[in-house]
Amino acid sequence: MRVVVTGSEGQLGSDVLELLLSNGIDAEGADLPKLDITDKNACMDFLAQKKPDWVVHCAAYTAVDKAETERELCRAVNSTGTENIVLACKECGAGMIYISTDYVYNEPGEHEIEETAQPSPLNWYGQTKLCGENAVVKNLERYFIVRTSWVFGENGGNFVKTMLKLGREKDEISIVCDQVGSPTYTKDLAKTIFEMLNSDRFGIYHATNSGFCSWYEFACEIFKLSGISVKAIPIPSSEYPAPATRPMNSRLSKKKLLENGFSELPHWQDALKRFLNH
Repeated sequence: MRVVVTGSEGQLGSDVLELLLSNGIDAEGADLPKLDITDKNACMDFLAQKKPDWVVHCAAYTAVDKAETERELCRAVNSTGTENIVLACKECGAGMIYISTDYVYNEPGEHEIEETAQPSPLNWYGQTKLCGENAVVKNLERYFIVRTSWVFGENGGNFVKTMLKLGREKDEISIVCDQVGSPTYTKDLAKTIFEMLNSDRFGIYHATNSGFCSWYEFACEIFKLSGISVKAIPIPSSEYPAPATRPMNSRLSKKKLLENGFSELPHWQDALKRFLNH
C-alpha cells in the first residue's frame, strides 16, 4: 500500500505519517513547499507521479477566528484545495480520507449528534470544510470523511498548549463553560485513520476520544494534571465574544464507528494524561 499524507507537518498529519512509517507502510508526506494544494495542476502532477492507493488529506486552514476576515484564503485551502486533491485522487484511482470537523453542525440541545444530522455551519471555517466534504462525496466512491473535534497534538498550537502557557502567566483565567464536545488526541485519531486504510466500510464517520466536557472542564483537568495553580472562572459564551460563532453542542456520536468494527478511542482524560506525560 502506498499512501500520501497532506498537511504532514501539522498536528494530525505528522502523527499519521509517523504511524504509517512505523508500521512499514510506503508513505510520504506532502506539505508546503513540496505541494501547494491550491494549485490544481500541481496536485494532479504530484499524485500522478506518486500513484498512491490512498491519500489522507489533513491539510487545512484551521484558524477559525481569522477565517472570518481571511475568507478567500480559507476557501482556497479548505474548499478549492480539497477539491483539487479529490480530482487528483479520482484521476489516479486513489481512495481518500478527508479530515473534517464538528463545526459543520449547529445542533442545539445536549443529545449526541449522528452522522445523518443535517450540517448547518455557524462560521466560515465550518462552511469551507463542508464544501470540502461535498467535493469528496460528489467525485469519489472510495472515501472516508472523518468529523472530529477539539484536536490537540504535539505539533502546532492548540487549546492545551494555550492553557499551559496562560496558567503559568496569569492568576486567573476565564473559560467558556457552555460549549461541550470531546477533546481528541492526534495520536489516537491517527490509529483510527490507520484502521480505515485497511477497511472497505466507506462513508462519513465521527471519530473523537470518548467522553464529553466543556472547555472549562477541559482546562481544569489540564491545570490539575499539570500541577498549575490558577483560578479558572467559568463564563458563558455570551461573555466571551469571538469573530467566529462556535456550536454549543459538539457531542458527536461514535455509534457508527463502533458498529462498523473500528476501535473505540480512549477517554479524553486518559488521552490528556498521555499527551502531558509525553
